[in-house]
Amino acid sequence: MIEDTETIEEFLAQHSADVEEAVRTAAATEIMPRFRQLAAHEVDQKSGPHDLVTDADRKAELYLTEVLRELLPGSVVVGEEAVHADPASYEALQGDAPVWIVDPVDGTRQFVHGNPGFCTLVALARGGVLLASWTYAPALEEFATAIRGRGAVLNGAPLRSGSPEPGRDLDVATSHPDYTTDEQKRALLGLRTDGIRPRPCGSAGLEYLAIARGELDATAFSWEAAWDHAAGLLLVEEAGGAHLTLAGEPFRITGGNALPFTAARDAATARRVVELLSAGA
Repeated sequence: MIEDTETIEEFLAQHSADVEEAVRTAAATEIMPRFRQLAAHEVDQKSGPHDLVTDADRKAELYLTEVLRELLPGSVVVGEEAVHADPASYEALQGDAPVWIVDPVDGTRQFVHGNPGFCTLVALARGGVLLASWTYAPALEEFATAIRGRGAVLNGAPLRSGSPEPGRDLDVATSHPDYTTDEQKRALLGLRTDGIRPRPCGSAGLEYLAIARGELDATAFSWEAAWDHAAGLLLVEEAGGAHLTLAGEPFRITGGNALPFTAARDAATARRVVELLSAGA
């Protein structure tokens, strides 16, 4: 079992490419063969009609769970579909063991409807600290990775989020109203103001990638599920961006955050979005 941060860094130096290969294999064998080929019996609802799961989600997560545990003995996996089956397994984020955080198909609704805007997300954390992440959009042929302190890359090229142009309206992707409380809806109304162009978000992982590459200025999200956010938050950080909750603190993957929260191209933009959310609340 991993005993210290230095050893984890050594593991990442030796095996980051193996994790990437596992993600690519999961997509090639379990996800892409079902893209635009799903039968009705391969799609189910979880909490409601907007919360879908497919055979691709389940089988890709099972594959990644097996391979990632083998790559890093002593590690545990917190996967979206496994937590749905056993909510108590989410508590592993609070433990001492290295944790793989897996969303096999982020953007399942897009996947089901034949839209290429979906991705596979994997992150490695320990003690609530994000250490590495892998974001793969197989239908778009885009693969982004980030390792804490070593930067972020997309298809091998460095990612830099940069800063929005002064005086330009900010493009902000926001939570869908179906996933917000009345209080969160009021906070998000703070973004309905001059200088902000809000729009509904798609795949969270791809919205984070858009921030990291400087194509989207910020997000405003109202839910905490670690599999949706872990990979992207580190990607944004390592590209030069920042994230803040409504309490003005960085988002914690272990939970207990003041929501909504934002991820943004730079710290100034993150502060501005939080100020507007606070005014709405």
